[in-house]
Order: sequence, then C-alpha cells, then structure tokens
Amino acid sequence: MRVLILAAASLVVSACTFAAGPSGAQAPPPASTTLTASGEAQALQAEASDEPLQWAASVVRVDFLQNQGDGAGVKLFGTAGGDPAMNGLYTHIAFYQSPGDGWRVFRLGDFLEYRVISDEPGRVNLEIFDHTMGADDVIRDRVRYLIVSWTPGADGAAPETVTVAPAEAS
Repeated sequence: MRVLILAAASLVVSACTFAAGPSGAQAPPPASTTLTASGEAQALQAEASDEPLQWAASVVRVDFLQNQGDGAGVKLFGTAGGDPAMNGLYTHIAFYQSPGDGWRVFRLGDFLEYRVISDEPGRVNLEIFDHTMGADDVIRDRVRYLIVSWTPGADGAAPETVTVAPAEAS
C-alpha cells in the first residue's frame, strides 16, 4: 500500500513540473475587466475518478526552490488531508529525476503551514507552524524551525535520503 501511495504522490508532483510559460504569453487582464462571451460555450465532462487525479486535486501549495543550482528541479509541496484543526498540510520535498522516472518524493511532516526562510544548494531552512494537543486537551499553536538537507547523487541526481534537523532561530 505504501508503494502505491508513493507512486501516486510521484504522479501528483510530476503534474507540477517547473516548465516556463510560452514566450510571447500575454499577462492576464486586470481584475476590473468585464468579459462578454464571444463564441459558443463548450460543456466539459468530469475526468475519470482515478487515484492519481484525486492526489493531484489534493495539492494545495507548491514552492520551487530557486537556489539549488543549474538544472535542479527541487520543490516543496503540500497536500490537504487529515484534520485541519490539527495541522493537515502534508508537506513533502521532491527532486526531479527525469521524464521517465518523475520525481523522488520525501515526506517532511504534517504541519498547519510552513514558510521557506532560505534555500541554498543541498539545504532549505523552514519555519513550521503547527498545532499540538496539551495534556488538558487544549490545542496550542507552536512555531519551530527545521533544516532540511541532502547530498545530491552522482551528476546531480536526486538524493537517496534527506535529513531533517530541528533548529533554533537567532
């Protein structure tokens, strides 16, 4: 089952590739623009309900890490799930491998929210916002920091492992 879930997650993040928009693409119109239909409307049918599309629809956040070197496709992404009162943003880091292999994905945790403080080759620093349940059954806010690090494989390949360390802010 875990292999199936990882395979589905890989398909989800492959849908969020880092392709640039076409050259010559126009900026969207300002929000104050009024639109009037100028052609015949087309009715669309829902896609077949398959597991990879269900996973893709659960992606609620994607952050591309910009400072990982030439050709590196590294991103953080979160999927919605679980009880949102007790976190619910399943947060992952993904490394692009190739068109045939897709992404190598590592789950970082279940948070309420995260903020990228900085990233540099082989490392990203995160501020984590989450909830904890006290002994008195009261949900409390918590802020903490993590250092996520890795060593790329040969020729810049996706890493075999990722390390997550608690950190202190200064």
